[in-house]
Amino acid sequence: MFEKASMMPCSLLPLVLFLSLCCSLRAETFREEEYASGMRPSMVKREHRKTLMITEYGEISTVDISRGTRGAYHLEFITLVPRSLFLPVLLHTDMVFYVKTGRGKLSWAEDGRELKRVNLRRGDVYRLHPGSIFFLQSSLEPEGEKLSIYSIFSNTDEDVYEPAIGAYSSIRDLVLGFDNKLLQSAFKVPGDVIEGMTKAMRPPPIVHAMQEKKSILLELESRFLQALTGNKASSFHGINGGNKKTKTFNILEAGPDFENCNGWSVTVDRGDLKSLRGSNIGVFMVNLTKASMVAPHWNPMATEIAIVLEGQGIVRVVCSRNLNETECKNRRFSVKEGDVFAVPRFHPMAQMSFNNDSFIFMGFSTSTRRNYPQFLAGKSSVLQTLNSHILAMSFNVTNTTIDELLTPQEDEIILECTSCAEEEDAIMKEETERERQEEEARKREEEKKREEEKRREKEEAEREEEKAREKEKERERKEKERKDKAQKQAEKRQRKEKKRREAAARKEKEQARREEIEKQREEEEATKERKREQQGGEGRHKEKKQRREPEEQGTREQEQEHEGSGDRGRTAARKVWKL
Repeated sequence: MFEKASMMPCSLLPLVLFLSLCCSLRAETFREEEYASGMRPSMVKREHRKTLMITEYGEISTVDISRGTRGAYHLEFITLVPRSLFLPVLLHTDMVFYVKTGRGKLSWAEDGRELKRVNLRRGDVYRLHPGSIFFLQSSLEPEGEKLSIYSIFSNTDEDVYEPAIGAYSSIRDLVLGFDNKLLQSAFKVPGDVIEGMTKAMRPPPIVHAMQEKKSILLELESRFLQALTGNKASSFHGINGGNKKTKTFNILEAGPDFENCNGWSVTVDRGDLKSLRGSNIGVFMVNLTKASMVAPHWNPMATEIAIVLEGQGIVRVVCSRNLNETECKNRRFSVKEGDVFAVPRFHPMAQMSFNNDSFIFMGFSTSTRRNYPQFLAGKSSVLQTLNSHILAMSFNVTNTTIDELLTPQEDEIILECTSCAEEEDAIMKEETERERQEEEARKREEEKKREEEKRREKEEAEREEEKAREKEKERERKEKERKDKAQKQAEKRQRKEKKRREAAARKEKEQARREEIEKQREEEEATKERKREQQGGEGRHKEKKQRREPEEQGTREQEQEHEGSGDRGRTAARKVWKL
């Protein structure tokens, strides 16, 4: 984490000056692309880790630290109880890990080469390359300590961690991904063996290492492992065999880069551990004694992702610029064992221990180049390299104030800081309480706004209802008017129709009366005519009678003269008579 430096005597530094300095500083060398990446200082509590699996033989939990548009740093916490086995997996990305507790063995093969093995113990650091096949076994001693491993999976431009496929995949999934016929031909085994393997129940990632009988699936996995590594001894059943051994780097046994009565720190990079060459991940550890502080500093080349190993403390992080406080805010984290906190580069920070407890944390630094932390306070402060007059102008104070600020600095890197953590914790609690009150006030204000909105909505609804009622009344009034008008028009039409029918009836009656009168008149005329005809007939009859009398007289005389002349003569006489 820090460059090696000589041990310095302890001294008490003015806390107020350092806090003022941390809160006031702006990083002049800030890189715009780092801020644009979207990563922010963050903290994840141990109880908030995501559990991938948990059995009686162990558990795996994860934490993802967001990098904004650049993805995420993926951490996994693997715990194995004694006599447990983490089954073989194919590693998809670069993996660097630290052994927190316990003992065990790591076996792996890369690029199809010989299987390698390394004994693991507390404090060991190691790295596995992408494409490696590895498995873990905890101590075979039943009363031994759990094997606990903290690991990080890198996410670089050359080696991208893909959340969709995970950091690794099991050998079982690789084997059973093929058809039975293909497996039978590849492994040269009977079909019932393959069938038994495919029907076998899927084991969890962590199983008991001392199994009385080898399962078909584990045996096939061992064969597959041997085929990949080209080593007949590559079997996790024979983990105690004579494969090639290698060494790890134990950070607890390494000499500290810096140490004084306030604590020590150590950094492991590619120069210390050969396996880290080509990786962008380094490892660091910091041990703060009671009432101590890592001097305010920032990392120009690396992001720090730390895990608390023992004790508790306060982490103070200052945003590298405050142009947009909604995106980047100064933060305080209260952390304890198992918690994870991350600080991006160019963000000034300080870690503090409490007066009654030490604060030990380790972590991973992400950088492809050598990182040289820049300290703001202490003998090695970057402010010492600047002109005091320029500094005075930067802080808008006198040169005397700057001289008083920088002159008494004798210690460096890890400083004594009595009650610093307590004061920060008190401030954080006050801020938390203030934020809680502000949140409650905001909620009350929002509730008030909601109630006001509800009241307005209610009033609006009432107005709408009143408008609707008035509209309904208006509609009913218009409907009534329409109906009244329609009824009046209907009555008018009825009256008109009645008048028309009455007029027609009168007309028909008048016509009938006229026809009756005409008929009567005609009848009278006919009667008169008949009377006239009768009168005229009687006169004509008399006249005819008078004319006929002489004729009849003459006829009678003729008849008398011609009496007895025959029937024909009498008939002619009668016709003449009729005429």
